[in-house]
Amino acid sequence: MSASLQDQLKKSGLIDDKKAKQLKRAKHKQEKLARKAKNPEVDQYKLELDRAKSETIAKDRQLNLEKNKQAEKHALTAQIKQLIEMNIVAKNGDQKFSFTDANIIRHIYVGQTQIDQLSRGALTIVIQKQGQKQNHVLVPMGVAKKIEQRDAKVVVFKAEQNTIGEEDDPYADFQIPDDLTW
Repeated sequence: MSASLQDQLKKSGLIDDKKAKQLKRAKHKQEKLARKAKNPEVDQYKLELDRAKSETIAKDRQLNLEKNKQAEKHALTAQIKQLIEMNIVAKNGDQKFSFTDANIIRHIYVGQTQIDQLSRGALTIVIQKQGQKQNHVLVPMGVAKKIEQRDAKVVVFKAEQNTIGEEDDPYADFQIPDDLTW
C-alpha cells in the first residue's frame, strides 16, 4: 500500500507532526464551509426567518403609530373637555337665542347681556360632550380660539366680524328696535 503524501513528507523531513496537524485542521474547516454552502435549505430557512422578522417589525411600527395617534386624539379630547369645563359661562335668562348646528336650527335660553356678547363675538357657543349626550354651552372667545385650534368641529357658533367699517355702514342711521328677536 502506498503511503499518503503527508506521510511521505514526514518521512523525508520536510514537515513535522505539528505542521501536519495544522494542515489537517485547515482542510477540515474548508470541507465544513463547503458543506454549509452546498446546503441551500439552511440558507433558504435563514432568508425566510429574516423576512418574517422584518415583517413583524414593520407591523409593530404600524401598530405603534396607530396607538400614538389614538393617544394624541384622546389627549386633545381631554384638553378640549378641560378648557370647556374650566371656562363655561352660565346661561342665565329666558330669551331664546337661535343658531345653526350642522344645518339644524338650535336654540338656547340666555339673558340680554349674553345675547349682546354673542352678537359682538365676546362669547361663543361650543358643544360639550358628556358621554353620548351633547350640550351647547357658552365660553369666552379666547377659549373658543384655543378649542378651535384643537378641533374646529366643537365650536358651533362664533359671531362674524364686521368687515364693513362704522363709517361705511349704510344702515348706521337706522335704529334697531328693542323688541326685535330672531
